[in-house]
This record gives sequence, structure tokens and C-alpha cells, in this order.
Amino acid sequence: MRTTVGWQAEPGNGTATTPALRRAPLERRDLRPDDLAVRVDYCGVCHTDLHAVRTRAADGGEAPLVPGHEFTGVVTGTGAAVTRFRAGDPVAVGNIVDSCGACAMCEKGQENFCHTFPTLTYGGTDRVDGSTTLGGYSREYVLGERFAYALPAGLDPAAAAPLLCAGITVWEPLRALGTGPGTRVAVAGLGGLGHLAVKFAVALGADTSVISRSPDKAEDARRLGARGFLVSTDPGQLAAARDRFDILVDTVSAPHDLGAYLRLVALDGTLSHLGHLGPVTLDTLDLLIGRKKLSSAGSGGRKGTAEMLAFCAAHGITADIELLPSARVNEALDRLSRGDVRHRFVLDLSDLDRPGAQGPTDG
Repeated sequence: MRTTVGWQAEPGNGTATTPALRRAPLERRDLRPDDLAVRVDYCGVCHTDLHAVRTRAADGGEAPLVPGHEFTGVVTGTGAAVTRFRAGDPVAVGNIVDSCGACAMCEKGQENFCHTFPTLTYGGTDRVDGSTTLGGYSREYVLGERFAYALPAGLDPAAAAPLLCAGITVWEPLRALGTGPGTRVAVAGLGGLGHLAVKFAVALGADTSVISRSPDKAEDARRLGARGFLVSTDPGQLAAARDRFDILVDTVSAPHDLGAYLRLVALDGTLSHLGHLGPVTLDTLDLLIGRKKLSSAGSGGRKGTAEMLAFCAAHGITADIELLPSARVNEALDRLSRGDVRHRFVLDLSDLDRPGAQGPTDG
């Protein structure tokens, strides 16, 4: 086995409202023939990470938990059968590290919808040895080369890390729904997913607006390229925008009624619901009136991820980030829980090379 170090949630460490990770030694598998060893340099902090750590603090599960599923780094070693990468290559890794490769979804390049469920970058089950996958809040990661992506030259590796989860999550539905010149797109929520959805929609040529609870985000929306801005708590603004948008990308992470957003969707338009994973409140009349459609999406496949990275390189798109040393991971999670980030935290894992780099909860 290979050894590395990372930030691990442990039973009894922290609470459901104040999660805490500790620096800990980790084991990675020896390289299989098709494996890469990747030095993790930068890893984004996702709401999914916060949810996973809170759940672990609440249920005290026995399996190890190391979060992190959007990261960039450099190849440090390759298995004997690897053909696409060599040591020194910059790479990016997202929230899927394996799939069956044989089902209808995998054959279409949509490994994220694998019929036998994809192997997740953390908290998943390795398809060969049955071990629990440990994520990118660590200095090294080992994975099969199929699910590593060449990081295009010119993209800042820290700001590119969130593209591998937040980015691809909004990229695939925007592309599937035909975003481009002549389409009117609204993005609800201006967080990690939302700000990238705005950047993509603008770069694709759509007339783009932002919907937010916070009026003070109007300037930020314009900076990102949005032409319109609606305050979701203002009934007058919502009424004036009824039936306006061909595509509405809903990235709001809290439970909410979809009716208000569906009423903004134009005839035969689509509401793509991405932010909140769970039960939704919906009156079917809001779909019926205007032949409106409700869709969703999750992550992305290998084909779409590669296309997104190429598009980002061509248009100079990366995430707006706040970069923190990884020893401040608990601060990042706490601030994320309070919405105190604009727009994505990214951890710099280089401090894990220093034996004395300790998090605030280490004893």
C-alpha cells in the first residue's frame, strides 16, 4: 500500500452543526496497470462535502470519510498499461472515478448515470477490492486513468478545480437544453454552481439573467456578464418577468417551492432543477399552463467533462474562488454552512507536506 496524509472525519469528532476534520495518515492502493498516482494540489469545497461531514458527525459511521471530489494536481506515477498520461502531466479529477463501462449510459458517455451506480471519488466502493474510496482532501489520490482529465494549459489549477463538480453539473444541462444565441436563460442562485452557470450561459451566447434573494448581488451578476437581475422576494419583479425565460437553471440548495420559478419559464421552456436534492413542492398546473418542462441533471460523463474543459480553456472560464491552506478546512466548512463564501472555497493541499501543519481540532 501507498501512504499519504489528508483530512478525515472521525466518529465523535465535531457535531452535526459544527463538523470537524482531523489530519490523519491515509492508505492508497498500489498502482494497478491502468492507474495514475496524482499529487493533489487544489481541491474545491462542495456543499456535498459539508453534508457528508455533518452526516458522519451525526451517525458516527464506521467507514473512513475523507471528503473532496473536485481537484487538480500532477501525475506522479503510472501503471504499466497507462497510455494517456505520464509523470508531470497536470490533471483534473471530478466526483466519479469508475463505472461499469458496459451499460447503455456508460456506452453513451454518461458514466454519471451508470446503471450499476458509478464509483464516487469518496464514500464509494471500489469495484475491484471493495474498499471505501477516500477523497481529495489529501496529498495523493490513486485512480484509473479513464476518469482523469488533462488540465488544459492556461487554466489556473486552483480556480479550475471547481469546474470538475460545480462546473460540469451546470454545463451538461445547459448544453442538453440548447443554450446559445437567441435563448433567454435565467440562473437562480449565485453560489458555486450558479456563478459558473452564468459564465457558461454568457459564453454560449445566451441572453442571461440572475435571480437572487439578495439585491446586493446585482453588481456581481453584472460583473459575471448577466444582463438582467430579479429579486426573488419581490412579487412585482416576478410578475413582470412571467413567461420570460426559455431555460431557468435552479441552483438553490435549500428546499423551496418550484412554482415561482416555473411561472417565469416561457412557453415550452424548461426549469432545470439542480441545487436541492430531495423532495420538491410542485403544483402540476404550473407545468400545464405553458407546456412547461421540469428537468434535472447530476454531475457529468467523461465526454461532457472533456468538452467542458476545452470550452473553459477557449473562453478563459474558471471559478471565482477563495483559496485557503488546507489546515483551515474546518473554517471553510463552517463558513460554507453560513453562506460566507463568494463563490467557491478551494483548499491548497501543499501544506500537508509540512509535518507540523495542524488543523485547529488536532490534539
